[in-house]
Amino acid sequence: MTRSDPSSAAPAPRALITGVNGFTGRYMAAHLAADGYRVWGTVRAGESIAANELQGVVTPLAADLLDREALAHAVETARPDVVVHLAAIANVADGDVARTYVVNVVGTRNLLETVAQQQHVPRAVLIASSANVYGNVTPGMIDETVAPQPANDYAVSKLAMEYVAKRWNAQLPLVIARPFNYTGVGQSTDFLLPKIVEHYARGDRTISLGNIDVSRDFSDVRDVVDAYARLIAVAPRGKTVNVCSGTGWTLGEILASLARIAGYSIEVKIDPRFVRANEVRHLVGSNAKLRTLIGESERRSIEETLRWMYEDARKRLGKA
Repeated sequence: MTRSDPSSAAPAPRALITGVNGFTGRYMAAHLAADGYRVWGTVRAGESIAANELQGVVTPLAADLLDREALAHAVETARPDVVVHLAAIANVADGDVARTYVVNVVGTRNLLETVAQQQHVPRAVLIASSANVYGNVTPGMIDETVAPQPANDYAVSKLAMEYVAKRWNAQLPLVIARPFNYTGVGQSTDFLLPKIVEHYARGDRTISLGNIDVSRDFSDVRDVVDAYARLIAVAPRGKTVNVCSGTGWTLGEILASLARIAGYSIEVKIDPRFVRANEVRHLVGSNAKLRTLIGESERRSIEETLRWMYEDARKRLGKA
């Protein structure tokens, strides 16, 4: 058997991730790097790659979604074979409504127009939308045939982004992912599950929450980025796909799970400041289409994810 000439090997595929310093971006970058990609990621001006384990692995490119010149330079530099668009205003409760619309809609338009103008056309462009576009639909498993009914400005901005993106369907191999709720180590405590985990990790006896009669489809961020990586591998052009576990969890079940992990129960106090009138009450998705496209994959249980987060928080707080 003769050994192959390394010089004849195909070059490593190239990936561009927008918002690489964000919660999802860091996991996406690590996953693609482990898959053999050379990874570039957009960051704010003056920023470096935030995650220590990605230093020297991911090349940062300073580019704001609203700066078309900087975007063009980033895309020209990366010459990506795949693009994963994660940069967005991602908090439903963000108070700057105008910024939410401009970044999520106009910023996405700027990116796609820039990518489409390059000579090197990627083989896959994944746009991360949100299951919040479904809004307050009737109870049951939500699949991609359900008509969107966005109930807040964030959701409206994401649905508008989807419509804007579809303008480039003929020019770019787009796939739109609609992730349901997901969480993991490193997510901001502005989000519900990290907030609850942090309270348990500190040993707090009470917690103030808003609407507690809600049901959500929670996934582990590591499973979500795995689904994204599989989607860009198969590149189902023009498809819109739910990314979810297919299982709903009530807030009471989450609290009970954390009580088992931490060894005590926390007292919940309802704080009117956290109660949103337009709260989406039930959001549980069907992942049948996703499984058809990328095949079956092993998923982490929500209790495994919560334990991972709890143990990390305890260590970070010096409680371990």
